[in-house]
Amino acid sequence: MVAAIIFSVMLIAGFGWFGINILKIRSNILLGRDIDRKDKPGQRWKTMALVALGQKKMFARPIPALLHLGIYVAFVITQVELIEIITDGIRGSHRIFMSSLGGLYTLAISIIEVLSVAALIATIAFLTRRNILKLPRFKKPEMKGFPTFDANLILVMELILVTCIFTMNGADEALYLKGASHASHEAGSFGFAISSWVGPHLFGGFSVETLHILERIGWWGHWVMVLAFLNYLPYSKHFHILLAFPNTYYSNLEKKGKFTNMEAVTNEVKLMLDPTADPYAAPVADATPQRFGAKDVNDLTWKNLMDAYTCTECGRCTSSCPANITGKKLSPRKIMMDTRDRLVEYADGKRKNGKDYEDGKSLLGDYITEEEVWACTSCNACVQECPVNIDPLAIIVDLRRYLVMEESKMPTELTGMLTNIENNGAPWQFSPADRGNWIHED
Repeated sequence: MVAAIIFSVMLIAGFGWFGINILKIRSNILLGRDIDRKDKPGQRWKTMALVALGQKKMFARPIPALLHLGIYVAFVITQVELIEIITDGIRGSHRIFMSSLGGLYTLAISIIEVLSVAALIATIAFLTRRNILKLPRFKKPEMKGFPTFDANLILVMELILVTCIFTMNGADEALYLKGASHASHEAGSFGFAISSWVGPHLFGGFSVETLHILERIGWWGHWVMVLAFLNYLPYSKHFHILLAFPNTYYSNLEKKGKFTNMEAVTNEVKLMLDPTADPYAAPVADATPQRFGAKDVNDLTWKNLMDAYTCTECGRCTSSCPANITGKKLSPRKIMMDTRDRLVEYADGKRKNGKDYEDGKSLLGDYITEEEVWACTSCNACVQECPVNIDPLAIIVDLRRYLVMEESKMPTELTGMLTNIENNGAPWQFSPADRGNWIHED
């Protein structure tokens, strides 16, 4: 009875705190400007199914894709076991579905155990890649400190979780063989794929009392790790486990390279070209002037901000960026990480000090430098490589728009080109009247 009460309190507190953090992140994302991404629902569902559920873009690099698939499938399938753990925890029962499901129960737990072994192998491989092989894309400047700690912490938590699963099932198997399991007082084997071997070999020499303690340590350890993992997600890059699905659904379906029009500029041009428009008409009284481009996170769209929360920090964007490869300061991964960090700071400031609070900082300048923004070649390689359809280029373009249209700041190499466009209607320094002169050349 006491255990059921403790379990229920942990259940309510764990899922309650997780829910509060989810609502906080949702409100942070909605600080961004509105953008309509409700068109083409069929194509959006297809994109989400292929990219988020099917991991399509991950397989551009097969080895990490297979390792990631092992952890991903194990994570999804093992959640089925949580249904039984939660039911047992609340009711004070043990393996409540075993008798009613029979062979199907044995099959389900066996699949979970096989996938847990696959996840264990993948986790060790990922730890090796990060800490022993030290792949270059995991050693970039933006990965120093918390990002590396975060990645390793989650992998260690997965190791502990898998260990708890096999301690729980292995000790229970040894108890069942002795006829002392809480699931049944009959002697026999559960027949699970892995623990039917692990149980007698690793736990067979322990006394019944010790096995009961080990089984409970595994069971409660499993439950504690699930709650710890769940509540750590909102603070970690691993939040992409949840956001990958809406982020791919709302991804940009236009062809890469097609730039967006600024609504304020478009409306102004339409007004100028409309012969029936009244040039002296008063503007809408409560209209808020829109900033050209983006200086801070609230100038970006909610999709840009969702992209930032969805970033997996895998570094595929940075490793394929021609600017970064050639030694430039730009890293598309850093653009997304900076945007997320600034958004958290900006939103927390508003929550603590009121909606009118300004901290005097901005995304451009305090987090992302002009040098990074202008190093981008706008080739879309980062967009193409991202396994969850994040678009760092959209943020870079809006930061550039702000610099050009609000601050009149741009590299000197571009100044002449823009002046020529303004004066000559072309990027060259020749008058429009001289464009046909080449016809008369010998």
